[in-house]
Amino acid sequence: MSYKNAAEILPTHLLEELQKYADGAVIYVPKSSCRTGWGNQSGLRKELDARNQAIIKAFHSLRPIAELAKEHHLSEAAIKKIVYASQK
Repeated sequence: MSYKNAAEILPTHLLEELQKYADGAVIYVPKSSCRTGWGNQSGLRKELDARNQAIIKAFHSLRPIAELAKEHHLSEAAIKKIVYASQK
């Protein structure tokens, strides 16, 4: 993030209007572009969703939680969260 002088960026009429609300204050102007969700850009979200679906399918095939935890290198609590969240 870098600071810019509003007088150098904004048209005079817009600067004068802005000064009515925030004269001399430092304000943050967020980007207008939409942010992508966590892991969407790298593809990790898709990989985790596929892994979670495989865990759920294996659980419904009566595989023990301890076995799934060991296979996926997760805690039993993490496996339970994945499985029980899918049942809501």
